[in-house]
Amino acid sequence: MAVNVWCKALNMDRPSLEKVKDHRDANTYSRLIVALLERGEPMTLDEVAERFEEAGIASRSRALLSLQRCKPARPPIYRDGDRYTLDPYDDELDLWCFRLDLRPPKIASPPPPQPDPEPIPAPQVPLSPPELDEAWSGAILNQWSATRLVFAVLDAHGGEPMAPEDIVDVVSRRTPYHTLDSEPVKFRRKNSAVIITDDGRWAFSEDAKDTLEATRIDVRERIKSSRRNPYPRMSAEVIETNRKAAAQLQHASAQKLASLSRALLLAFPPEAPQAVALLDVRELRIDTYVAKNFDALRQQIAGYDYIGAQDVRTLLRSLDLDPTPMRLAELGPPRQTLKLSERGRPLTLTTELLVRSSCGIRKPFTDPKKLESYVAEKSWDKLRTSLEADIKSLFALYMYGKVHGVVRVRKGSHDQLIAAPWVYRDEYVLFHLKDIALKTNTWLEVVVGQAPSWDDDPWSTARTVSVIRDDSGWRTWLIDAHGMLIDEFEVQRARLHAAPNT
Repeated sequence: MAVNVWCKALNMDRPSLEKVKDHRDANTYSRLIVALLERGEPMTLDEVAERFEEAGIASRSRALLSLQRCKPARPPIYRDGDRYTLDPYDDELDLWCFRLDLRPPKIASPPPPQPDPEPIPAPQVPLSPPELDEAWSGAILNQWSATRLVFAVLDAHGGEPMAPEDIVDVVSRRTPYHTLDSEPVKFRRKNSAVIITDDGRWAFSEDAKDTLEATRIDVRERIKSSRRNPYPRMSAEVIETNRKAAAQLQHASAQKLASLSRALLLAFPPEAPQAVALLDVRELRIDTYVAKNFDALRQQIAGYDYIGAQDVRTLLRSLDLDPTPMRLAELGPPRQTLKLSERGRPLTLTTELLVRSSCGIRKPFTDPKKLESYVAEKSWDKLRTSLEADIKSLFALYMYGKVHGVVRVRKGSHDQLIAAPWVYRDEYVLFHLKDIALKTNTWLEVVVGQAPSWDDDPWSTARTVSVIRDDSGWRTWLIDAHGMLIDEFEVQRARLHAAPNT
């Protein structure tokens, strides 16, 4: 392939397998990702194993066995026949590139500490205040005993007795996360390692040498641990700045994703299409093509930024289109089975089940046998009508996933949620709309119940609701104008209301 379309889509240079083979996050699966990025085109596992051997990772036979066992066909990797391919727009691929240091962080981190720190002294050397600064600054010391804390402070201040308030102040100035107080009952015991002098100060007991050295070791182990982390602890101000920067990045990404031109496809028969329905998501228009018009279909597909379908890659190849450079959305079940209970048998997931569970459409798709009869009889008008009805059901499922980021699986008394793979991580879903409504004191408009009819205005049955946050600050609720609670997973459409919530 002349141009590495995957690296181009990720806006990164072509990686080298040799450079990342010994990375701390490298494993068989992540090395497979790098091998595919490096080649820039689909590969068989045999070809990847051969590349592993060239890079000095493992012998070909051992590498092939490891590749077969690592469950290679999981996002962002997809299997296409006997070859494995990448989805360059999958959020998981972007995260893997970050983990493997193939791209820099999107938000700049604080600079690393100065190199060549002071060497760690031996346990026989007393502690010093700078050591307490380095070990305890912002640390969580709730699990440290009062004895250890007192010993560390006394040792760092010359070993002389100190007032309890002064010792507590030394600890509190470095971290609020401790349980030391100025009147611990345990120090009044006869065998306490910390004694209370006649004037009320705290001091070491006479046989405190072993405890003192153990305390020095504990403090210096925290110093070693903090030095292994290349970045200092961030202040609350830096954390808030980074949070705002992350929100801005997400907003910009969400706007870019919202501007994509999108189309959904549905074909029959899926493996050798005789007719294909194309639904334009933005214009809500359906165009249906039969075999003699597939040239026009291919030209139309090329004009979209985003294509969604069941088994989308196989469908595009059956239409003589290369799916490699396209932004694709798999609208079929994200997994084959789902176990609803510990004792029950796994439930086989189908697109029909997802549509019924999520959208409330009892019979979402035409019986395949009936479609086969239309093809055999060359009843193209009937086939066209059926496909157009079926793709409307597929669109309803697509929109439910867009609203929630998940789809429902309901069977009997069981009701579970699974992620909708066609929704990108940065896209705004109902969760974000509720957050915006709370911050701006705005109403939401929601369509509740069954998916709205294609022929009607989807907002004709919309209800105006307010968003309420509970006392814990974590849970939010949708309340309609009559004070009734709305089950948010019954919501089929959602948008911000134009008028403020007054």
